[in-house]
Amino acid sequence: MKLISWGFIGCGEVTEKKSGPAFNEVSGSHIEAVMSRSRERAQSYAQRHDIKKWYTDAQELINDPDVNAIYVATPPSSHATFAIMAMRAGKPVYVEKPLAANYEDCARINRVSEETGVPCFVAYYRRYLPYFLRVKSIINDGIIGNITNVQIRFSVPPRDCDYNRDSLPWRLQPEISGGGYFYDLAAHQLDLLQDIFGVIVRAHGYCTNRAHLYEPEDTVSACFRFENGLVGSGSWCFVGHESAKEDCIEVVGEKGMVTFSVFNYAPIHLVTSEGVSNIVVENPSYVQFPLIRSVIEDLQGFGLCKCTSVSATPVNWVMDRILGKF
Repeated sequence: MKLISWGFIGCGEVTEKKSGPAFNEVSGSHIEAVMSRSRERAQSYAQRHDIKKWYTDAQELINDPDVNAIYVATPPSSHATFAIMAMRAGKPVYVEKPLAANYEDCARINRVSEETGVPCFVAYYRRYLPYFLRVKSIINDGIIGNITNVQIRFSVPPRDCDYNRDSLPWRLQPEISGGGYFYDLAAHQLDLLQDIFGVIVRAHGYCTNRAHLYEPEDTVSACFRFENGLVGSGSWCFVGHESAKEDCIEVVGEKGMVTFSVFNYAPIHLVTSEGVSNIVVENPSYVQFPLIRSVIEDLQGFGLCKCTSVSATPVNWVMDRILGKF
């Protein structure tokens, strides 16, 4: 595939700033069509972004002969359906994270990808951002020595929309998202750690709802072990006080410690016997650009993107274990 003509299934907020424009920034790639169940939204998105075609039916977009790759940017509950439809039609697919709303749907996607030979990529774009590549190099280059422990700490106050029981965001509707905010946000943290340290093979969690603003869990604590024997833990609170806001992953080694954020890109904090450093790393304006470029170059035959559905599936396995789904 030399010219990649993308069809978007879904045109929500993530496609406006994080991903959508990046598809037109890579040589040999452009957006051919977009689909939304809302006629007004699809038409408006196409006009605003100078896209030739728009649809209100996903199958019609997938069947468009001028579309040869699909971007699934819908909530997780429909990821498996649309990804499988695309692969059955012989069209590579790039799916928003998490790969699906549960581990079983991830396994279904992988089976179809293997059966059809059609690749499926997943938007765990933080793996490719300069900020996290710097963190990974600090760890892999042995600057803090042999790693002994990993901790995730995350706390935020409720959002205004969390108080509206009659109109909660889809991320707080488990039948659509797979869980609550944990399923949406922890996915990035757990994927990064597994990209650095390998697959998590054991995980256990305790979940509760402390504020009773909505149905799914609002507080989670977990412990886990990687395949190399490294152990870690995590705590997530989505109803904390403003003064307790925290976005931190702490990696402790025998020669030092590195601390970094996942969502606000605070300076990387490095402590060794040589002193303390705060490292600032800039990311591109379209944060999904490095990953999207890798996906496109893979499809064009002169690159290899490792952010596949197979590599993304362990994230869902870990989250489902923590939430007690099985």
